[in-house]
Amino acid sequence: LPLPLPGWRRVSAPSPAAPAGPRREREWDDAFPTPTSVNYHFTRQCNYKCGFCFHTAKTSFVLPLEEAKRGLAMLKEAGMEKINFSGGEPFLQDRGEFVGKLVQFCKQELKLPSVSIVSNGSLIRERWFKKYGEYLDILAISCDSFDENVNVLIGRGQGKKNHVENLHKLRQWCREYAVAFKINSVINRFNVEEDMNEQIKALNPVRWKVFQCLLIEGENSGEDALREAEKFVISDEDFEQFLDRHKDISCLVPESNQKMRDSYLILDEYMRFLNCRNGRKEPSKSILDVGVEAAIKFSGFDEKMFLRRGGKYVWSKADMKLDW
Repeated sequence: LPLPLPGWRRVSAPSPAAPAGPRREREWDDAFPTPTSVNYHFTRQCNYKCGFCFHTAKTSFVLPLEEAKRGLAMLKEAGMEKINFSGGEPFLQDRGEFVGKLVQFCKQELKLPSVSIVSNGSLIRERWFKKYGEYLDILAISCDSFDENVNVLIGRGQGKKNHVENLHKLRQWCREYAVAFKINSVINRFNVEEDMNEQIKALNPVRWKVFQCLLIEGENSGEDALREAEKFVISDEDFEQFLDRHKDISCLVPESNQKMRDSYLILDEYMRFLNCRNGRKEPSKSILDVGVEAAIKFSGFDEKMFLRRGGKYVWSKADMKLDW
C-alpha cells in the first residue's frame, strides 16, 4: 500500500520569498504525527477480570454519544483513517448499542476506510451483527488460551459459559455478516508453553495479533494499580520461543513490549492521548478541549515504529477479497 509521508500534510509550504533549506528542515522537525490509526478506549468497565489487564476500571465515565462523535469527526479532519473501539469491554455500554452507533457513524458519516472493535466476545449477540455488521470492517476477539482452565486462571472465566466455544460461534457470525475476524492473544506465564497452531489454523483469522504481557504502572503494576500482573510476566526469550513455535502461521503478527509501548495512539474515555513511554499512562489534555494537534504532541507516539511494526495494512474489508 502507498504510505503517506509522516508530517508533510500538516506543514504549510513556505512563501516564495522565504529561504528554502533551513526553514524546511525546521518545519519537518516541528511537524506532529498524523493520527492515521487511533485506539479509542471509550470505557474502562469490563465483565472480565484478566490479571494482566493494562487498561483497568479506574473510572466508570463514558462520554455522551454526541460528544464522542464530535471528537471522532475532529480526528477524521486531522487525518484518521482507522478507528479501533476498545475498553474495558465495548459491548457493556447500552448492550452494544453505544459502540454500534459509533461504528455506524464512522463508516456511514465519516466514511473511514477501516472501523474495528476489540472485544472479549462474551456479550455479542447475532442481532448486533444484523443491525451493525455492514459498518464494521474487523472484529478482534481476545483469546489467550484454548484450554478453558487456563482462561479461568487468567480471569476470562464466564461461569458455565465456554470462552472457546463462544469464539467459534463469533467466527461463524463474522462469516455470515461479512466482518473480517481477528484474534488477539496476550502471551503470559500461564499460556507461554501452549501450542495453538491447530486451533488458529482452524479458525483462520485475517490476523492473529500476539502480544507480550506488558506492565504499566498504575494499571497492572504498582501501589495504585487495580491489578498485579507481575506473576504473568515472561522474558523476551520465552516470548521468542512462543513465536518460533508458531512461525508457520502466516497471519501471525508479533508485538513485543517495545513495539506496544511506543507505536499505538491511545485515546482514553475523556479523549485524552495516553503517553506510555515512561512505563505508565500519562494523559494529554482532551482533544475536545484543545484540539487534535495540541493534544497529540504529548502522546509519545512513534510514527516510524508504527509503520515499522506494520501498523498500516489492508484494513478495509472491501479490499481484503475474503471468502466469507
